[in-house]
Amino acid sequence: MSTMPTTRRTFGEGPLSRATALVYTLLVVEGMLVVTTGPTLVVLTLLERDASNVPLVTLAAVPLGPAVAAALTALRAPRDITDLRPAAEFWRGYRRDARQVLALWVPALLVLTVVAVNLAHLDAGGVPRAWAVPLWVIGVVAALWAVDATTIVSQFAFRSRDVARLSLWFLLAAPGVTLGVLGVLMTAAVVVTLSSEAVLLLGGSLFTGMLLLVTRPLAARVERDFVA
Repeated sequence: MSTMPTTRRTFGEGPLSRATALVYTLLVVEGMLVVTTGPTLVVLTLLERDASNVPLVTLAAVPLGPAVAAALTALRAPRDITDLRPAAEFWRGYRRDARQVLALWVPALLVLTVVAVNLAHLDAGGVPRAWAVPLWVIGVVAALWAVDATTIVSQFAFRSRDVARLSLWFLLAAPGVTLGVLGVLMTAAVVVTLSSEAVLLLGGSLFTGMLLLVTRPLAARVERDFVA
């Protein structure tokens, strides 16, 4: 008499458990994002969409860099429903990466500020409208570079200058990732245009999760080619 081998699924491995763990993680990370970007949420909600407010928007956006890096850390952590600690992972990543992220994030914000101010005052300065094209290109490259840099910092321990170089190199070396990040940024821009910045921030964990998904090939390539 033969017996058929049976496999046992341990607690926490089923699809319902995984879905529950994912939802819980997203909710907790969203709460952490709201806490760490509170000033950003308040300022962007109160400010009118006027070119004169661009410097204030830049200041308000400074906390976003470390918060996004910490959210990427928390979302990337294993989601074992028997040992979920997304809040602890978020704060661990925040304390570890905040300084380095700011060293890369702030220069990118300054570039975006200069681009935005110049685009808003092209007519007033008598500058040909054709100059808008290279300005937009510079702005998009700066935004994509900042996202790639934040992603790398959240997952690897490189020097800031090495992160800066890798992020710039990957814009061309990983076109699929670049297009994916661009798609996420464009989706975020549409959300802001149709609703408000507050709606975008209140859905921050979802957008961060999207960034994590589209930048996985970048992380895999860094792991393969640049980590000994």
